[in-house]
Amino acid sequence: MHQPQVAVVGAGVVGLSTALCLSQLGPPCAVTVVADKVTPHTTSDVAAGMLIPHTYPDIPISKQKQWFRETFDHLFAIANSAEAEDAGVHLVSGWQIFRSVPTEEVPFWADVVLGFRRMTEAELKKFPQHVFGYAFTTLKCESSTYLSWLEKRLRASGVPIVSRRLGDLWELHPAFDVVVNCSGLGSRQLAGDAEVLPVRGQVLRVRAPWVKHFIREGAGLTYVYPGASDVVLGGTRQEGAWDLRPDAQTSRDIFSRCCALEPSLRGAAGLREHVGLRPGGRGVRLQAERVRGAAGTLRVVHHYGHGGGGVAVHWGAALEAARLARSCAPAAPAPPAAPAPRL
Repeated sequence: MHQPQVAVVGAGVVGLSTALCLSQLGPPCAVTVVADKVTPHTTSDVAAGMLIPHTYPDIPISKQKQWFRETFDHLFAIANSAEAEDAGVHLVSGWQIFRSVPTEEVPFWADVVLGFRRMTEAELKKFPQHVFGYAFTTLKCESSTYLSWLEKRLRASGVPIVSRRLGDLWELHPAFDVVVNCSGLGSRQLAGDAEVLPVRGQVLRVRAPWVKHFIREGAGLTYVYPGASDVVLGGTRQEGAWDLRPDAQTSRDIFSRCCALEPSLRGAAGLREHVGLRPGGRGVRLQAERVRGAAGTLRVVHHYGHGGGGVAVHWGAALEAARLARSCAPAAPAPPAAPAPRL
């Protein structure tokens, strides 16, 4: 019986998780990942990897909460398994602090993370410029470690990862029945989507093993995220900026902002700078499309545009994208009818 051939374009956290979901959901299909960049050279490798969701204005809150809950539950199970170290997934506690009381005092994801509560007056004394905050425990992915673990899981499932630079999605026709486009910013070229724009993110990584709690200010432009081997300091959201070179003044600004929240960072060592271009501008695009051309019809499922919030919702969104891709795959031909018995 013919198995549908599905190509997943992109090997960031969205592409790899979508490919893994496709390989695990039934009925069986043959999945291939096609990407010009793999870890440690993807945008996802730069991500801080903290599970605190962004809000997407064009997606119902109920859907965003579903994606986040499914992602949290999936990673929580990994964090409580023997795979936790290899996957680079662990729990971390900390604070989200505000200079004024936010309009929405309880975010939609409050009952998904662990132990969510309002900060006490004693806790707020640590942050004298802030008047309100939450305390909770969430999960953190060590991005490159987690991507490597996803690659390992895919290969163990028989899913090849092919290094190939595409100029157009049509290059995969007719070898594949369905193409799942997880190319992020590459969708400007591959899908002709001028709405998707770069959101430049610059972060620092430092060694500061005494920092154990995360600190996130307001909507998350400034943050201190401790990991397994270093602390991620951020950040920037520069819309429309394409420059992948670290900017020295931006690094000084990030370090200054983070030291204002955690003065002990002045003693940090081993500072490294990283830049990634998040796919923003249009919001999440998760939809099926049939593209007609001279060569026939190309079945495409688009799954990109998560901006800086991809890690927080990647598994829940990947499950939905995988189900959508399976619904687009051509049905296997019915077996021939048995001959009528002779009377």
